[in-house]
Amino acid sequence: MATDQNWLPRIAPGMRLQFEKAQESWVLLYPEGMAQLNASAAEILKRCDGLKTVTAITAELEALFNTSGIEPEVQQLIEEAKRRGWLV
Repeated sequence: MATDQNWLPRIAPGMRLQFEKAQESWVLLYPEGMAQLNASAAEILKRCDGLKTVTAITAELEALFNTSGIEPEVQQLIEEAKRRGWLV
């Protein structure tokens, strides 16, 4: 099932997104552990602040990286993050 493009995703309570110098990457910290993120996942999750819609996040990333057509990848990452309980 596709995520509503007007949804305002945000990082779930109890989780924290931060840059880890030791890992030299963005990570998502949660009570059970840590998930190391690739660059694309980090850019998407950094924008999941509860203020931007999925459509706005996609548009912002397309403008930032001067590209188009990334909606399927953004959608897939957001759906997976929601499934894992990282986003609410």
